Amino acid sequence: MSETQTISVPRPAPQLRCIGCGAVIAGADAAEDFRCRACGNLFEVEYPELLVRDSWRDSKPPTLAANDAARMGHPDSIHGAESWKELWRGRRLSRERLNRSGVWRFRELLPFMADDENVVTLEEGNTPLYALPRSAESLGIERLFAKHQGMNPTGSFKDTGMTAALSVAKERGFTWVACASTGNTSASMAAYAARAGMRSLVLIPEGKVAWGKLSQSLDYGAVTCQLKTDFDGCVSVLAELVRRAPVYLLNSVNPYRLEGQKTAGIELAEAMDWQVPDHLIVPGGNLANSSALGKGFLELLALRMIDRLPRISVIQAEGANPLFLSWTQHQGNEFAPVEAHTRATAIRIGNPASWQKAVGILRATGGWCEQVSEQEIALAKAEIGAEGIGCEPASAVTLAGLKKLRAQGHIGKQETVVLLLTGHTLKDPEYTIDLHRGKLLTAQETAAMPATQRAELEAMASAPQVLEPSVDAVMRVLDEAVQSRMVRG
Repeated sequence: MSETQTISVPRPAPQLRCIGCGAVIAGADAAEDFRCRACGNLFEVEYPELLVRDSWRDSKPPTLAANDAARMGHPDSIHGAESWKELWRGRRLSRERLNRSGVWRFRELLPFMADDENVVTLEEGNTPLYALPRSAESLGIERLFAKHQGMNPTGSFKDTGMTAALSVAKERGFTWVACASTGNTSASMAAYAARAGMRSLVLIPEGKVAWGKLSQSLDYGAVTCQLKTDFDGCVSVLAELVRRAPVYLLNSVNPYRLEGQKTAGIELAEAMDWQVPDHLIVPGGNLANSSALGKGFLELLALRMIDRLPRISVIQAEGANPLFLSWTQHQGNEFAPVEAHTRATAIRIGNPASWQKAVGILRATGGWCEQVSEQEIALAKAEIGAEGIGCEPASAVTLAGLKKLRAQGHIGKQETVVLLLTGHTLKDPEYTIDLHRGKLLTAQETAAMPATQRAELEAMASAPQVLEPSVDAVMRVLDEAVQSRMVRG
């Protein structure tokens, strides 16, 4: 299908459906905090021409709506699905503004924009899928990959959601946008707002955000307020603020954020020739990302573009593990917030807004939820770095969690596994520097590590060495490095 063979029938505007009581409203009728006025729950975007209704609640396979999907421009056959795949693939070669975005080239599955000029894009998406051969060999897995969303314009997966939600804000005439953030959301929102000529307000917990992330918000001109509370406290202040001022909320409770974020799953399926991996492992913070990816795969299955769902598993830090506790103790039927403590600042969230959506995706795909320690995160980050990739600490929970899932027998040798890396390694350089200088973990944390893990971490440390300015001094260090590598094999 060529780019000129586009849908001729106008698409109806997407509607919002409450995941709690099922109420359906127009997008413009949503409350300022995107909570259902009837039951207080969250919404998800639903397309009248593609109803994957109730798919997040149970494991029933989704189906196309009974209405004429073909008439609305959606494929209702294998032939139609192949045409869409060809269209999306062809757009990667186009220089047209929307086609250069790895989000908007899939615009048939995104909220319809009445005026394409309102789309705010920094050419996000189209992120790489890296093989991780060393980690695969260590774990006894034949195929292990990392989908690196840290390669987005502002260095995190948030950009894919921000382009969608901020574009909606622009189309609806807002001049101010706002978010509460642990760092990545604020950086992304500030950049996209600046690009759109809009103003942005950032609320962050004082002293609990990596400066590498905060510096971005400052550079992009955001009005930045450090509140003397945690992330969840910032969320509470913001929820009241948007009810009292004409400011558009851009946290992940905004369902349009998830529409953009789901395109990473579409990209992943495309990169694997539409054969989805057996297992996709995602970090768990506010839990919108796993929800978004699951929604995207469910829609692809409904459109017959894939023939099965990947298992989606969520990994949390031990100190910020409310979903893990809910999943292991109550099968996801009950939930209690926790006071969050972890050096992986991007997932330092104790009361995640999208926990019910995440539970639904775990159930629908047959995934698991695990927790990992600070020591396990540090070691996993060093191992990913040894592959020449690098990621922020929160991303490394995926590899740490994979080790546990593999040891528990949940993942077999011949399965294909993909880790979702959510942020760039330069998002939190202090963590990396402290890790390699041996200053990250406390003496108590180090002593609590199994001897083999402690030895692995020590072997991976690569702190800079201060030498006299002579070739002989450098040669001695080089010889020592060669001998060390030979000993390690």
